[in-house]
Amino acid sequence: MPTCTKPTTLDALRENGWGSRSVKQEIHDNFIAALARGDELFPGIIGFDDTVIPDLNNALIAMHDTLFLGEKGQAKSRLMRLIGRFLDEEIPYLDIPGCPVHEDPLHPITTAGRELLERSPADEIPIKWWRREDRYAERLAPGTKFADIIGEIDPAKLARGTSLSAEDSLHFGLIPRMHRGIFALNELPDLDELVQVGLFNILEERDVQIRGYPVRFDIDVLILFSANPTTYNRSGKVIPQLKDRIGSTIQTHYPRQREIGIEITRQEAGMSLDGEYPVVVPPFMEEIIEEVSIAARKSKYVDQQSGVSARLSIANYRTMVANARQRSIRLGEHPAVPRISDLGHLHTSCLGKLELDMMGTHQMSERQVIDAIVAEAIKTVFEEYVDEHGLDEISDIFAKGVKIEVGDMLPSKTYAERLERVPPVWEKAFEVNPAGDDAVRASCVEFVLAGLYASDRISRSQHHGRITYEIA
Repeated sequence: MPTCTKPTTLDALRENGWGSRSVKQEIHDNFIAALARGDELFPGIIGFDDTVIPDLNNALIAMHDTLFLGEKGQAKSRLMRLIGRFLDEEIPYLDIPGCPVHEDPLHPITTAGRELLERSPADEIPIKWWRREDRYAERLAPGTKFADIIGEIDPAKLARGTSLSAEDSLHFGLIPRMHRGIFALNELPDLDELVQVGLFNILEERDVQIRGYPVRFDIDVLILFSANPTTYNRSGKVIPQLKDRIGSTIQTHYPRQREIGIEITRQEAGMSLDGEYPVVVPPFMEEIIEEVSIAARKSKYVDQQSGVSARLSIANYRTMVANARQRSIRLGEHPAVPRISDLGHLHTSCLGKLELDMMGTHQMSERQVIDAIVAEAIKTVFEEYVDEHGLDEISDIFAKGVKIEVGDMLPSKTYAERLERVPPVWEKAFEVNPAGDDAVRASCVEFVLAGLYASDRISRSQHHGRITYEIA
């Protein structure tokens, strides 16, 4: 509805033919229309087309309050936020001074709203419009109090003679304020049990109980939750009555193919590879970055109940590209091409994102765990290249006693002087042309060296940040 023609009084709104809908009905109707048009329903969501999305579609059509159950970094919060796309662009509400609720002009739930309709002529009742982006509120459960999301008795209102059983006695929390909107709560199991009971009342009766006094009014809100399976399924973390009232539980997951993970990382990293200092990322470097996360999710050194977020791949990718670009700037090499030695800086982006399993680490430090995971990732990717493209030709070169020093700030021409060629079959494997650019060749050489070392085919020594590979 164009801004210039929006009704500004209740009388004009009625003449315009506007009708009330619950927020769930509104989302249902708009979602059905988008589905019928063939719209992109959840832009930016990758890898869930055959798993999560069909279940989420059903939940919206069924008009369910919904729980997203999955480990960290599985796009749970993003999915919750995207549901807001199916709200109307704007909805009208009664303009009542001091009222914290955006009242339905035809069906108000507060005493102030009902009295306004009873006492004032329709052509004098002012109407304002609530924007879609303002109708979504989100809260993290840890530290959240009852008063934050539900409300508290306002002593000042009681002093004026307001009854404890009336909503006028309340200082409204987030959920009542989101009447006719969406409220999302992250990490449900970390919510205090008292607050969970309050949520149960809202889901079941659409009322609020404050300190034992029921405050009855029909709150219209879609409630969304997120939770980690480990804590959600642990006895006593979430009261059974609340679980029972959640209409749909949707299980998310990490990317099931490495290629999907790479696509997500590219999208979410949001780094331009063009500009004054362009970057060319070889496919094997992208594969190693994603394989680091995959290896971490399998590692005995990492607490698997905590999960390994997709943010690990994203942060590692950005660190790798940043270090390659720094080298390009300092050495005047164009384009910048990430190398294995750039991965030596992944500690900065990994620390804090991996929770160690203290029983499995055997006193290993977090840095040692990260080194072991990166080495495992390099070995896995290298062996895939070996299986597909063979090792004989590349081994022949290194069997001649080649000794190569590598480092993230060594000029690329240093590698070219030590190793003049890469076998043609491996040039195809790299999907880039190592023969045509020193920086690309340096990256390819480091990959092969690190892979041969990880496969116990050559030796390695390290001194002052430089690594030397050789075959005796």
